[in-house]
Amino acid sequence: MRLFLLTALTMTAFAANSILNRAAVGGGDIGAIPFGAVRLAAGACVLLALVLLLRRKPVFGGPGRVPGVAGLFVYVFGFSWAYQALDAGLGALILFGCVQITMFCGAIMGGETPPRARWAGAIVALGGLAWLLWPGAGVTVSLPHAAAMVAAGIGWGGYSLAGRATADPLVATMANFALAAPAGLLLAGALPGSFEPATPLGLALAVLSGAVASGMGYALWYSVLPRIPGTVAAIAQLSVPVIAMAGGAALLGEVPDADAVLAGAIVLGGIGLSVLRR
Repeated sequence: MRLFLLTALTMTAFAANSILNRAAVGGGDIGAIPFGAVRLAAGACVLLALVLLLRRKPVFGGPGRVPGVAGLFVYVFGFSWAYQALDAGLGALILFGCVQITMFCGAIMGGETPPRARWAGAIVALGGLAWLLWPGAGVTVSLPHAAAMVAAGIGWGGYSLAGRATADPLVATMANFALAAPAGLLLAGALPGSFEPATPLGLALAVLSGAVASGMGYALWYSVLPRIPGTVAAIAQLSVPVIAMAGGAALLGEVPDADAVLAGAIVLGGIGLSVLRR
């Protein structure tokens, strides 16, 4: 039960990132690239402070560091850029559909053999996503922004797979953020006037996303990952779009249509089929 609650809390933090990013970037309070840069920097600062307090000495190397940093960087900036045009729930649906495929493939290549029920659940859940995004399904999607979210999903899948090899989740998450943050700030600084449209609200939402929903949420995720199979981790994350869709409706006024609601129900059914005991 404790592992279930930790996983549910982590999924809620992931959904919060979609809502915060969409509110800040979609609302015009900050640009997509500056949002990502501030998010990484805020997460790095909070995590470094926690490591210094609890571990005394930060460590920046370790297994999976290169794919972890690269996956985090691609995810953060693809995610931010995509939310210029995508609703919170729809963006999360695309993101975690791609995460599921990436992590399923990575887990199988790593030697994991999912049982038939887990395969069936994955197919049902992914079918719900595909139905929602299928051309002519009644949902208009910006292809460039959807492609950015696909790249973010592949990046996040790689980041999650890399986290399965970590011995200290807090230190590993800190190292990933601390190494990715300078590159993010350089990217934002290289774009002339990228911070000009930023408002205090936009900066505050970026800091909140980085320090709490990302930094703390990802440290918690790295602590959960070694305790569950990779395919279960992939499927569990498909609950995030449903949470994000509900949050987007409640907080941003992005009310989902009937197709989105039904797709969310199918996704949850697939997750249940995959991860619950008979």
